[in-house]
Amino acid sequence: MFTVFISMALFALVGSISPGPVNVIATSTAANYGIKRAMPYVMGATISYTLIVFLAGILLESLTTFVPQISGGMRIVGGLFLIYMAIKIATAEPNVGSKEERLSAPSLFDGAISQGVNPKAWMVSMSGVSLYVIGQGSSGYYLSIFCLFSFVICFIGVSIWAVAGSVIGQYLQSQRRQVIFNWIMAMLLIGSVLSMWLAD
Repeated sequence: MFTVFISMALFALVGSISPGPVNVIATSTAANYGIKRAMPYVMGATISYTLIVFLAGILLESLTTFVPQISGGMRIVGGLFLIYMAIKIATAEPNVGSKEERLSAPSLFDGAISQGVNPKAWMVSMSGVSLYVIGQGSSGYYLSIFCLFSFVICFIGVSIWAVAGSVIGQYLQSQRRQVIFNWIMAMLLIGSVLSMWLAD
């Protein structure tokens, strides 16, 4: 049992800390608004991912039947939302004043939606559930443990990206640097959408 839990934790860590659209937005948010203002986004993404893991565990049989039909739609809707977030990042007003005074940091809701429409989150959670929950003696118990690990480790993983953004933010004390950074982050986000769309 202990080795299953270690394996679960490592799986959750790899899934949450690997580069992806949610982590790019967390980095950009912390760089532009500070770590404190990035935390609602981080928490929204974490709660949403944990809910996705739970739903995958409850509905895995149904989801595996319908995933081929819905994954294309999820890619389009998710990609469009992430492009919208990229536009918000690219067009954010540069401000070298106090980070606390800046407006419109992505919210808890934005974090939840970003994660909820992220096909990678659904595929990773379904893979994890099929590996560590389905077929175990007490699947409800293992699903609860996997959800707990997913919550804690997703929060840590996305927070690491936000902390990195906060460190980067110390070097963005000119409007020009902020604009360049925001455009780079927006292009990375759009690149992740394009790679998701071209994956098939």
